[in-house]
Amino acid sequence: MPAELDPDLIGGWGRTALTAGYVRRGVRAEQVPEILSDSSLFPDRGVVARGLGRSYGDPAQNAGGLVLDMTALDKVISFDGQTGTVHTEAGVSLDTLARVLLPTGWFLPVTPGTRQVTVGGAIAADVHGKNHHRDGSFGRYVTRFGLATADGTVREVSPETEPALFWATTGGMGLTGVMLDATIRLIPVQTSSMLVDTVRAADLDQLLVALEQADHHRYSVAWLDCLARGRHMGRGVVTSGEHATHDQVPVAGPTSRSFAPRAFVGAPSWVPTGLLNRASIAAFNQAWYRKTPRSRNDELQGIGAFFHPLDGVRSWNRLYGPRGLLQYQCVVPDEGSLRAVLDRISTAQAPSFLTVLKRLGPGTPGPLSFPRPGWTLTLDFPVETPGLSGLLDGLDRIVAGSGGALYLAKDSRMAPDLLAATYPRLAEWSELRDRVDPHRRLRSDQSRRLSL
Repeated sequence: MPAELDPDLIGGWGRTALTAGYVRRGVRAEQVPEILSDSSLFPDRGVVARGLGRSYGDPAQNAGGLVLDMTALDKVISFDGQTGTVHTEAGVSLDTLARVLLPTGWFLPVTPGTRQVTVGGAIAADVHGKNHHRDGSFGRYVTRFGLATADGTVREVSPETEPALFWATTGGMGLTGVMLDATIRLIPVQTSSMLVDTVRAADLDQLLVALEQADHHRYSVAWLDCLARGRHMGRGVVTSGEHATHDQVPVAGPTSRSFAPRAFVGAPSWVPTGLLNRASIAAFNQAWYRKTPRSRNDELQGIGAFFHPLDGVRSWNRLYGPRGLLQYQCVVPDEGSLRAVLDRISTAQAPSFLTVLKRLGPGTPGPLSFPRPGWTLTLDFPVETPGLSGLLDGLDRIVAGSGGALYLAKDSRMAPDLLAATYPRLAEWSELRDRVDPHRRLRSDQSRRLSL
């Protein structure tokens, strides 16, 4: 163990299973190959890279091993406004990129529910957003990246030069190498505003129809009241939108592309256990549903409010109290399987403070990439929810039986046999990983838990 390192307790965004690892901060790109190739450093526990810690479970933790904090790799190396490409270090956040790029008339082609994700993390999880049904996931817009593999070699990887390694890394949860930099294709926008339509749906049938009708929009998403039952099961709100043009905003010109969002409030450092429970979440769901108009068209919203509403609350995960939250995100291929999942949650009256439904389109060639055609449902459960473990085990069986999957970036409890059953190309990925890291230098708590 290097003398300058002390063990730190590290957890995911869910704050559920902290473990002690040795965190090396201030890591520079030129140091990574030497660190990886030095087998005397934590030979039994290995190394994992970590960005901003927004994975909900344990993929960026490494109990007893080395954790490389990559956030010092925070430079935007170059931007080409003619071709719409940006070359950036892997530790740059999507928040930084949005602040830099939007005033120039360019935006990220895919953005997840938070901007507080690094470029390296976005590729490692192959993140998706509200436009997956139209545009696919983040990996489709990455043209190349620099990857330090376990032997200390820095490889220039692209879909053309090394397609197998490129796609194994895209969605590979940091287990094929440590990303140093990447080049990303962008999309042009005229303003930093969105033109948004809203529809309130009284039940699941209405909600699914509204989502399907929103397919002509680039972005669409639904919020569900997971506690509604009977004929109201699946009621919710569908929002869809497009990037607003100059003639659609009141003040045109350069100021219409300004982007300087900030958090307006912060969750307190200590919240008592049980603040978010069945009663409080039911009351919130009822109020949120009732306050939403039945239909509203062409509302102007800022990009931050439309894509990343929770970024407006600093450390919002603290609201779940000291025991934390468990986020469960699955994809199922058909409405019947989705209905079975929601019916089980509604029957159990398991409270999810944030329940989100999106349509997914075709996935990438990545063997461990999560998105695939169908419906993806995301739920945030307080860890102390009674009967939660048994409920989720039952949901796992529905997901696996339908040909669906759970998202590794959100996972904190999946069993190895479920991973093998829901990612049919796992053996292909494992074979490539064995070639680039035969001694398992790159490891994480998640990789050990899932026997990856």
